[in-house]
Amino acid sequence: MIRAWVADVTPLYEETCYNRYYEGLPSFRREKADALKYLSKKAQSVGAWLLWERMRAEYGLGENASFNLSHSDRWVMCAAQTEGENAQVGCDIEKVSEMRIRVAEKRYCREEYERILEAKSEEEKADCFFRFWVLKESFMKATRKGLALPLNSFCIRLDDPPVLIRQPEEYPMPYYYRDYMVEGIPCKMAVCSTDCHIADRPEIYCIK
Repeated sequence: MIRAWVADVTPLYEETCYNRYYEGLPSFRREKADALKYLSKKAQSVGAWLLWERMRAEYGLGENASFNLSHSDRWVMCAAQTEGENAQVGCDIEKVSEMRIRVAEKRYCREEYERILEAKSEEEKADCFFRFWVLKESFMKATRKGLALPLNSFCIRLDDPPVLIRQPEEYPMPYYYRDYMVEGIPCKMAVCSTDCHIADRPEIYCIK
C-alpha cells in the first residue's frame, strides 16, 4: 500500500518553529537545508523530511522503506510504501499557475498534447497540462531516472485513475497511478508506483 501525506510549511517561516524541527533533522538533511538561500526553500526541505519522519512513526516504517518527497510553493508531499516492500515510488506536487502550452507541444507526447487542446476552456486546458505534469514527474521519480528521462518517452491517459499506456523499454514492469486535487490546496498532486495499491486520497498533516 502506498500512502501520501501533504502539509503546508508556512508555520516553518517562523524562526522558533523552524529551529525546533531543524534540530531534529539528521545531519545530512540539516546540511541540505543550510545550503539553500531562501527561507521558503529551507522550509520546504525541513517540512518534506518532517512528513517522512511522521509517516515512519505513524506506520512503523524502517529506514529502508520506499518513499519519495516533493514540494511546490508552500506545500510539501511525501509518498511512502506503508505495507509490503521494495516498490518503486514517486510523487509530485505542483502549484497550478500559468499553463505552458509550448512545453506541452515540444516535450509531451502527441496524444497528451492533443488531449490538452481538446479541452473547451483555458481553465480546463491548464487543468490537463498540470495533471500530465505531476503524473510525468512522479513516473520519472519512481524510476529514479528523473529529468534524464525525456517527457515524451512515455505516455499517459487521463483516466480515473490515470494509465501509463506507453513506457520506455528499460522500465517494462507495470506502473500504477493516483492523482489528487484537494479543496483549499491550489496544487495538482500525483503518485506513481509499482505497487498497485495506492490510497485514493492524501492525508493532510498540520505542522505546528
